[in-house]
Amino acid sequence: MAPTIVLITGANRGIGKGLLSLYLAKPNHTVIAANRDPSHPTSKALFDLPKAEGTSLILVKIDATVPTDAADAVNSLASQGINHVDILIANAGIAYLWPTVADVKVADMQKHFETNVYGVVYLYQAFLPVLKKSNNPRWVSIGSGSGFLTLLANSCSVKNMIPVQNAAYGPSKVVLHWLTKAIQIEEPVITAFPIDPGWVQTDMGNLGAELRGLEKAILTVEESVAGLMKVIDAATKETHSGRLWKYDGEQVQW
Repeated sequence: MAPTIVLITGANRGIGKGLLSLYLAKPNHTVIAANRDPSHPTSKALFDLPKAEGTSLILVKIDATVPTDAADAVNSLASQGINHVDILIANAGIAYLWPTVADVKVADMQKHFETNVYGVVYLYQAFLPVLKKSNNPRWVSIGSGSGFLTLLANSCSVKNMIPVQNAAYGPSKVVLHWLTKAIQIEEPVITAFPIDPGWVQTDMGNLGAELRGLEKAILTVEESVAGLMKVIDAATKETHSGRLWKYDGEQVQW
């Protein structure tokens, strides 16, 4: 049986690395770790992660801010015999400040959009033909509760991160959610959905927590990625595509 091919962007740390570790632990998988610098020590260290029988790891360069990187990655993978991808997890993203709308600088919004939105568009356009060669293609956008437009019942709790000031990062995730929903409409063969990983104890998540006077974010990486993988592996066009999900398997309103 041919291996399941999974590509994860931003795979050398945080949520991306957590997901990478779980997929490497599954037998008969080819897992592609994409990040901006495969030569970095954090990238090379990924080869030391445990691998299940029949599972292998490939590193590839994709810097979300470089318009040609995703297309170059497609060509590089093709030269290694990778002509399709079964699961593509668009995880790479940035968040480095949390201003109000009154205070946000357009330049900071643009930097967040460059990685969190434009980078995803480059990635999707480059890999669409490769995804469509899969028998069961899945596109998963790692979204955010910061991009929810509907207040949830417990929205005053820090667990939801709604409402908080977030005028640079939040809008970029709203657009990412929209793009992902559009993908599933435009491409009937692709199962596509965004999923909120929760407020996770990554560098980005903990920085946001510190700025709000908290010691750290709510969820461990292990808790988040275990839930994410469970949702991703269970996803079908009929049950999950075009819907907005949380890491714990709850479907939420846009």
